Parts: sequence; structure tokens; C-alpha cells
Amino acid sequence: MINIPKNLENIVKKLENAGFEAFLVGGCVRDYLRNVEPKDWDITTNARPEEILKVLPEGKYENDFGTVIYPVKNKDAEVDDVYEITTYRSEQGYSDSRHPDEVKFEKELDKDLERRDFTVNAMAMNINNQNIVDLFGGQKDIEKEIIRAVGEPENRFKEDALRLMRAVRFHAELGYTIEEKTERATKKLAGSIKFVAKERIKDELVRILKSDKPYEGFLKLYRLNLLNYIIPELLEGDGVKQNHHHIYAVLKHNFLSLKNCPSKEWQVRLAALLHDVGKPRTYKIINNQVTFYNHEYVSEKLTRKIMKRLKFSTKDSDRVTNLVRNHMFYYNTGEVTASSVRRLIKKVGKDNLKDLIDVRIADRLGSNTPKGKPYKLKHLEYMFERVQNDPVNVGMLELNGDEMIKNLGFEPGPKMGAVLDCLLAEVIEEPKLNTKEYLSKKALELNKEDIEQLREKAKDKIEEKREEEDRKMRRGYKVK
Repeated sequence: MINIPKNLENIVKKLENAGFEAFLVGGCVRDYLRNVEPKDWDITTNARPEEILKVLPEGKYENDFGTVIYPVKNKDAEVDDVYEITTYRSEQGYSDSRHPDEVKFEKELDKDLERRDFTVNAMAMNINNQNIVDLFGGQKDIEKEIIRAVGEPENRFKEDALRLMRAVRFHAELGYTIEEKTERATKKLAGSIKFVAKERIKDELVRILKSDKPYEGFLKLYRLNLLNYIIPELLEGDGVKQNHHHIYAVLKHNFLSLKNCPSKEWQVRLAALLHDVGKPRTYKIINNQVTFYNHEYVSEKLTRKIMKRLKFSTKDSDRVTNLVRNHMFYYNTGEVTASSVRRLIKKVGKDNLKDLIDVRIADRLGSNTPKGKPYKLKHLEYMFERVQNDPVNVGMLELNGDEMIKNLGFEPGPKMGAVLDCLLAEVIEEPKLNTKEYLSKKALELNKEDIEQLREKAKDKIEEKREEEDRKMRRGYKVK
């Protein structure tokens, strides 16, 4: 069973000792009943905001919805947690399809539960005996794994159009089925989503992408017509056939790429979904073959436009568009050199290499290709590590070239490089010699020797070690 935080119990006791009712409410009750640790614990009470502040003077009340924010501090006066305590309320009039025109504080819990979105979120729990107040069948809907609107679905969605997306998000997060009447109302009122602030839509999209079933979430957005108003650019690919490399139309391929993306990071999943969004705009038939030349650049442009419209941060937009732009990278074992791999790393960024391969895997599996990671992608991973982390290089030495010039009087040039190679050869043989003091002394001695002799001294030992490390790396990636 889930443990209820002591801090939460103390807040409820203080309110009850002052003569007020106080219940846990909403999503935390739903998750508690599902034996899932709630992300947030919310309290509802018949105490008015000013009365809550008398009981909990450290709280803050800076809104029109009766919600007091109460921070709980530890013995060092640091905030350990923050709880929301909200007065029972009802709401009237939603002229903007988002915010109530009037908020009325209520004395009865029933009134507060009636205004909530879905039955699974419209329950309250007595913290003392764990008794559940369930007026709308939320517990049964949890058992049946159903998302059902409280009361008349159209009324709930007209009150707050964001609930249209929340229904889909719960479908993706919880894996629940949207009840038939609720789903019909969602599809009928899909156009109301345009009244919702783009930031709120973006937040729901991110939560769908982070869920265990992002593919199911986006497929539901499509089937309920919500995608028409959120990312209409994706729908341009509906029914657009591709060439022999792809057996699916563009839209289905994009959805399946999302489904098969191995990454759990929402930015990579979004890149997988949008990587071919520009294909319909580059569609041409040349020599009886369907082509989409330069679609990756059009896809990048559209992705940036979509993310700007939905108020994503520049940082997230840059990350996603980078993956979309570069998802067509060429790599063929035996043809690509280490220098070309270095150029790819420079182009994409070292931190994005794994993400880029994940998008390529998503692309392949979304095309019904049997192997998501063929041999050449494994070989590319090996090459990424090899060129990033040269198995044996002078960078591992405690003495560097700048220090040799500044402190030891060396001149930049081939001889200094030969001396560094000799020092590296010694450290390979005896790692404990890798100290600045020893290497400085040895460098001065070596500087008196002939450069060709120095090179011969170092060459064999370094090459032997490099080959040994390279063999280990290849074994790790299972490449030849």
C-alpha cells in the first residue's frame, strides 16, 4: 500500500482540529486506489482561503480559485514539499471555453466533486479511515479501466476545452479506454481546442510523449480530430504513398516510427514522429518513381514552425530539429572513414549521437524493416566511440603540450609530438609514471635525442596498445 506522507496528515489534522472538513481529492485518490505513488497530494476543505491561512499562516493565497499553496519546511528551514489546499467550490459560465466566469465557494464536498472532469478524478478520501467519497462511479471505472466524463460529457468539455486533451492524455498514461459517450463528445467538440492557450496544449503533448503509450495517444488525437487543430502538418501525409523502401503512407509511417522509437525521452520521440513531416511537400514522380528529395530540410523547417507555434523552448526545438535534419545521414561499412564520422559528430553534436541512432531505428522499424539496428548501425556506434575516445592518446598524459612550451621551453613542432609519444609509450608500460613531475623530467631528457629514434621508440608500443583496445571495443559492439 502507498504510504500517506506525515506532513499531509499533519495539515489535515490542523484543519480538522480547527473545526473544518479536509479530504484528499482528485488524481492522488485515483493513484492511491491504483496502488501507484501519487505525484501530487491535493487537499480540499470547507475552510475559506482566509480561514486556511489562519490555521496555516505560512501558506500563500494569490489566485481567484480558493487554492492556498502551503510549503512544508524541515528543521533547516528548507522547503521539503509543497501542498495545494483548495476550498470547496463550484463554477459557472465558461465564455472562453477555458476559465469559469464565476467561482463560488461551497460548504458541501458534493458541489466540489461535481465540477471535476472525469469520474476517476472526482473522488475524495478521508485521510483518517481511508473511506472514499465516490458520487460518480470512479472506483468502478478504475476497475474497468475507463475514462468517463462526470455527468454530461459535452457540458464538461464546454466548460474547459483542455479536458479534450486530458482525456487522451489519461488514455495514454493510464492505458484506459475512453468511454463511448465521452469519446463522441470529444470528437464533436474537437474544434474547441483552439481556444486553449498553446502552452497548455504543449504541456499535454509532452505528457503524452512521456507516457508508456505515446503512439496510442497520438493515434487517438488523430481519430478524434484533435490533431487537425494541433499539428495539422502531420495530416498532410495521410494517404501519401511512398517508394519501394516504405510500405506505409507517410502519416502511418510517422506514427509507427513514434511507436517503435527506442528512446524514452520525449524530444527524441517527437523527432521520430516529425522526421518525415515534410515529405508531402517534396513529393514528385521522376522516371515513374516516387521521390522526396531534400525532405529532411523541409521537415526540419516545418518542425521548427510547429514547435514555435506550440510555445516549445528554443532549447527543445533546437534538439528536435537537429535530429530531424540529420536523420538521413549516410553510413555504409567499408565506405565511410573515421574523418567522415568525425564530421558527422561535429555536425550533430556528441551528445546527440545516441538520439540520432534511435531516430534511425524508429524510422527503420516504422517502415516494417525486420532489423531496427542492422550491422552497419552497430558498426557506426563502434566508430562513434572510436573517434571520440581514441583508445590510446596523449590526452591521457598528466603533462600537455601547452605546459611543455610554457614551463619546459619546448618549441611547437614534430619533435614535441615525438616526445609526447615516447612519454605515452612509457605510461602505457607503467601507468604509475603518469605524474607531472616525472613526465616533465623525462621530457627534458628525451628532447636531447634524435627525433627519428624517438618515433621508433614510441611507435610499436603505442600501436600494439591501440590495436588491443580496438579489439576490445569491436568485441563490445559485436563488429569485425
